[in-house]
Amino acid sequence: MAILIFFFITISFIAPSSSSLPEHHFHFTKTGLRHNTSSQPQQYIEISRPLSFTNLPPSCTFHILTHDFAYTMGLPPVSASYSPPANCSWTHVALQFNVSSKGEQYDRIAAIWLDGAELLRTSTAEPTDDGIFWTVTKDVTRYSSILVNENISLSVMMENLVNDVYTGVYQVNISFLYYNSKKMDVSLSNSYNRKMKPDNEIEKPADMIIPISGNGSEGFWFRIMNESDLHGQSVIIPKNTYKAVIEIYVSSHGYDEFWYTNPPDSYIQMNNLTTKRGHGSYREVLVNIDRMLVGSVIPFPVIFTGGINPMYWGPLVSIGAFDLPSYDIDLTPYLGLLLDRQAHFLELGVNDSIPFWLVGANLHLWVDNNCVLPCEVQAKVIDFGTPKFNIERSSSFLGLDGSFEVEIKRKSEISYWVNSTTGKLTTIIKRELKFKNEMNFYLSGTEKKIKQKVEEEIEVSVLSNSGGTISKTKVKRKFPLTITSKTISSMENDTTLMLSDLDHEWKEKKKLDGGPSTSLKNRQQCNGWVVVQGRNVLHGGATTQQTYSYDNEADCYSRTVSAANGKLMNDTANILCAAAPLKFGSFSAL
Repeated sequence: MAILIFFFITISFIAPSSSSLPEHHFHFTKTGLRHNTSSQPQQYIEISRPLSFTNLPPSCTFHILTHDFAYTMGLPPVSASYSPPANCSWTHVALQFNVSSKGEQYDRIAAIWLDGAELLRTSTAEPTDDGIFWTVTKDVTRYSSILVNENISLSVMMENLVNDVYTGVYQVNISFLYYNSKKMDVSLSNSYNRKMKPDNEIEKPADMIIPISGNGSEGFWFRIMNESDLHGQSVIIPKNTYKAVIEIYVSSHGYDEFWYTNPPDSYIQMNNLTTKRGHGSYREVLVNIDRMLVGSVIPFPVIFTGGINPMYWGPLVSIGAFDLPSYDIDLTPYLGLLLDRQAHFLELGVNDSIPFWLVGANLHLWVDNNCVLPCEVQAKVIDFGTPKFNIERSSSFLGLDGSFEVEIKRKSEISYWVNSTTGKLTTIIKRELKFKNEMNFYLSGTEKKIKQKVEEEIEVSVLSNSGGTISKTKVKRKFPLTITSKTISSMENDTTLMLSDLDHEWKEKKKLDGGPSTSLKNRQQCNGWVVVQGRNVLHGGATTQQTYSYDNEADCYSRTVSAANGKLMNDTANILCAAAPLKFGSFSAL
């Protein structure tokens, strides 16, 4: 596998090649910076709500792997044999990923697969001379149909480079923790019973999972190099399948790591720039069945710990850096196509992409266990509707100054029925996706502002055979992002002073008619400066403020954390619900 170099967005990312500014596409490390004056390893954290079932003692624990990822470039994943612990009764499982490192190193992308199915996409923090460590604990209950299997392989990919300069070795320990909510103390049941669903809010784990992944020699992810690069595999699904969901993992790298800041190619060409980070600022991950588009995702812009300003991300890392989100797309409407005992090709691609993206997927299938084969579930699309897609681009620039805008809108409605032993149910899915990115460059490109917003609304209505409404669920998501930056000459030789501000957020609300609503708001606001020389940050300062709140009307969690210059300044958590549920802005036009 080629070296994964993560690209740092600096104020000079579009500067001419003759500029005295440092080469824009190098990822920076924090050479010589020592935030931790105690000389003790420092813990790094990503803020998220605690897993509800981990309040219980685990029924059993399986430590599956200890490995030092030193020089691993071009090597296949590290593997270990997995079987569930014998005589262990469990209802929930958590994956625990512990990492420590010391020295100097870039951040690295990593993933964990079990029998080819991806369980975790993660990245590393950049270590210090004093050392750092962190833990990711992820609910993996939704993968239960794989976790019950014996004699399968767990695979871990983390390409790292160690030499005289980059000395950081990532020391990794991986364990599975198994919990049994049925054995909890009766006195705890009232407070825990309502929280014993998997935290990913899948009511019931899938009966079968089919990985849509590579062969594993260079990791099980697919490497997408351009917009015409499509990867996937053929699948044949059981005839008694009544529900299908594809879960997508995705991360952007190389010239597309900061895709949302890339100017159009015309700007690069007119200014005779040497940068390869172009092709505009719109990217969308597409899912096809037999070359027919069946779903898409505009991913949340996860920023790795060397991005924007490396000083932002110690010891508080960016949203999703340690646990990159996965995205679910319901493929149940297409069961009428898939339930024919024939092979169908599921493939992934990235619109407008340049090198490179790492994508993979898991196909989750639910089967009708009361419909024993050769019994068949029947399914049919009633109406595909008329899907609408519109994209508008505009640019206006004079020299290195200018403005660029891209806006897309998708709108679709599909209705279908599935007939199983539970009856014939009709479902209507309405989806609206809006994306807008605006970039403005000033003062010969040394000052920039990027503003982006992604909004998605999905409404799912389930009707009985008689036409009555059984349920209606609405989900709204918003991913606002604002970056401002400025570059000025530094007083020190061959150095540059870079100033930047960042504001990004994950907002989500799920509402079930006649039932509870769930709200999540996770926002980070950052401000900082760095003096850089070549690839190295020599000096710097930064503040990061994060507010996190989750509310499902029965259980709540909120946390406010602030960090400055590599140290936690405040960390306040609250598990009590407010008198009123969290309010959420309406789905608005861009």
